[in-house]
Amino acid sequence: MSLATGATLLAGGSATMLGAASSTMPSLATNSVWKLGGDLPVNRLGFGAMRITGDGIWGWPPDRDNALKVLRRAVELGVNLIDTADSYGPEVSELLIAEALHPYPAGLVIATKGGLTRPGPGQWEPNGRPEYLKGCVEKSLKRLRLERIDLYQLHRIDPKVPMEESLGALKEMQGAGKIRHVGLSEVAPEEIERARKVLPIVSAQNRYNIGERKWEKTLVYCEKEGLGFMPWSPIGGNRGLKPGDALEAAAKAHGASVVQLALAWLLQRSPVMLPIPGTSSVAHLEENVSAAKLKLTPQEWKTIDALAAQGG
Repeated sequence: MSLATGATLLAGGSATMLGAASSTMPSLATNSVWKLGGDLPVNRLGFGAMRITGDGIWGWPPDRDNALKVLRRAVELGVNLIDTADSYGPEVSELLIAEALHPYPAGLVIATKGGLTRPGPGQWEPNGRPEYLKGCVEKSLKRLRLERIDLYQLHRIDPKVPMEESLGALKEMQGAGKIRHVGLSEVAPEEIERARKVLPIVSAQNRYNIGERKWEKTLVYCEKEGLGFMPWSPIGGNRGLKPGDALEAAAKAHGASVVQLALAWLLQRSPVMLPIPGTSSVAHLEENVSAAKLKLTPQEWKTIDALAAQGG
């Protein structure tokens, strides 16, 4: 593993990350930029704004000034895709983003989500009723101080509400000019296909990291169809990556942390991959973003992939 020029990568320049694909390795990313919906260029390593809230993703953070510093530092480092949701806090994450960054710099894409309610700390319940979702969009616009949300994602499909009704509400808001693009979260390929019969879908946000690949088929579908894939919990979340001794040794040998190795693996796994690691620490943010500077040779990528598959 070697270090490329981070400024070039974050500014959107291409980097020769990998050589030709093999039968054991998918066709991998060679560009640091992805165009969401074909018209919104974003640097592929984004920032997830869930953890800038309080414990249990509930309430205000213990150090509000620090949360604002994290958001501002992310933009300084070249991040131009920030992912949030009305349920983070609830409302807190969106309010902090506006406080820290409004008026927004040109090219900053803020993606938010609606459709999960918060009865209490650590509790999440879907609500896909059309009128509720339309209200969610209006309230997110107000909190984020936006006239239009670049990417609005249905946070979960509500099993009690037909998907077509939920998405119909978002289509209505899109027609009114309040949403630019629509995405989904925690969905299988068949669900994306069904959704696309209602309106265009540009992205899917599913849990995915080097050690958790339940949604591999969704990633493959997104790659085939040219949709962005935003892996949440890209570095394992509260559970961590559980990399094992072999991955720890591989990271140490290459002068990187396991977290950086895992993010570099994701970025090179697929050109549609848009990792959104989150943190409440400026130091961890800087560590995460620097993963965009790492490049793996094809053999290194395969070796790390195999180590993870074996549990380290």
